[in-house]
Amino acid sequence: MPKKTISDVEVSDKKVLIRVDFNVPLEGGRITDDRRIVMALPTIRSVLDRGGSAILISHLGRPDGAPDPDYSLAPVAERLSELLQRPVAFARDTVGEEAQRVTASLLPGQVAVLENLRFQSGEKKGDAAFAQALAGMADVYCNDAFGTCHRRDASMVAVPLAMSGKPRVAGLLVEQEIRYLSDVLKNPQRPFVAILGGAKVSDKINVIDRLLDTCDRLLIGGAMAFTFALAQGGQVGDSLVEPDKVELARTLLRKGELKLVLPIDAHCGDALTAECRKQVAPLGEIPVGYKGFDIGPATARQFADRIAQAGTIVWNGPMGVFEVPPFDAGTKAVAEAIANSKAVSIIGGGDSAAAIAQLGYADRVTHVSTGGGASLEMLEGKRFEAVDVLDDA
Repeated sequence: MPKKTISDVEVSDKKVLIRVDFNVPLEGGRITDDRRIVMALPTIRSVLDRGGSAILISHLGRPDGAPDPDYSLAPVAERLSELLQRPVAFARDTVGEEAQRVTASLLPGQVAVLENLRFQSGEKKGDAAFAQALAGMADVYCNDAFGTCHRRDASMVAVPLAMSGKPRVAGLLVEQEIRYLSDVLKNPQRPFVAILGGAKVSDKINVIDRLLDTCDRLLIGGAMAFTFALAQGGQVGDSLVEPDKVELARTLLRKGELKLVLPIDAHCGDALTAECRKQVAPLGEIPVGYKGFDIGPATARQFADRIAQAGTIVWNGPMGVFEVPPFDAGTKAVAEAIANSKAVSIIGGGDSAAAIAQLGYADRVTHVSTGGGASLEMLEGKRFEAVDVLDDA
């Protein structure tokens, strides 16, 4: 069911509590990739430009329920100030005296960032008192943190529940993610081509099963292709496989007989280094002593041809170990084919999103998801309580 968004509510002279996803990578206290901050800007500006004030809450990293300077959101507040070109207040606690003072003093058009939610044990526990303290700071709740929508943390579920009677809406980023990862896939432009990579069949069972019901072709890459090869009686050398999932792979092969497309060759090496001995082998004929680390060139061409014919494309998971050249070639070929396609193209977060960004293709695809685990679960068709608690449109 469609949800109300921040655009649907009056925010003038109101304080809006926005759950954002500012879980950005840090090295030595410096942000190395600010994409998640940039993606939150439309929602933040929507509030500020219409005369509201914004209280931003997020987690960062995995501190153990207590303050840890390595995971402070202070650098995030500083970077946000640069991007917004206006001051950003920063509270050095989350629900304590400083947070209460900073949020109470906010004027229309002003913004504050509260310290890391996970410095408080109540965040992961879904603690009602912690949630109520956050809820009491604001007049409107806005969820713009798609990357954590599959979780039941206090800021995602208990806080909006505690704000019953006040507007509880989706941010523009969450609205966009739902539209592409759920709504578009219910009625895709045909042919609908899905591309799945990654190491384990077990990680993608539910996604494979669901996509086989809706897509026209499902292209399989990554190490999980070797478990499918084993299920077909092939030789996979020393490649990573899941022997206990072979029967499952056979079941999926039977269900997807006309849709499932496996690699026809693999780029192999005797070690995971750029200097190792390498060879290209048919998928089911990988010699002992070699491991498959990428799809082979014939597969890359075949996949590119399928992608070129697509009306809708969903990609989740790299085709090989793209961090180690030359085993990045398959992932590069798929990314380039998607970038050149005229299809509606949806990149399902995680390593696929990183690859698209690194290769400079992010502006040549329709949508790049900000959520790794969340996008995967939405592709599986799971419901998110953090979305369900928001007001219906």
